[in-house]
Amino acid sequence: MKMMQQISWDDFEKVELRIGTIVDAMKFPDARRPAYKLKVDFGELGIKTSSAQITKHYTLSGLIGRQIIGVINFPKKQIGKFMSEFLVTGFADENGDIVLSAVERKVPNGSKLV
Repeated sequence: MKMMQQISWDDFEKVELRIGTIVDAMKFPDARRPAYKLKVDFGELGIKTSSAQITKHYTLSGLIGRQIIGVINFPKKQIGKFMSEFLVTGFADENGDIVLSAVERKVPNGSKLV
């Protein structure tokens, strides 16, 4: 098992892990690996876009209205002709397919993980 590097509390506080609700999801045929384009409402922080390689476990229609956790303070990243504005978080299952990280109960969009 690889040793984890410890971080300080100040390091953790720099990461903006926020909750948002998926308001739109569409296919991303230009992606190298199967992915969706997502539009997520982060409340006062606005609607942000990202891509996510989550096609194994999720359908487009099943994503709408779902709350997810995103890292919103990474620099924007160009993915082909698409600009990603945040990182969708999740965990790999036993096959390496991504399962979205989410909250147990609905919370206000834009809430920060504390």
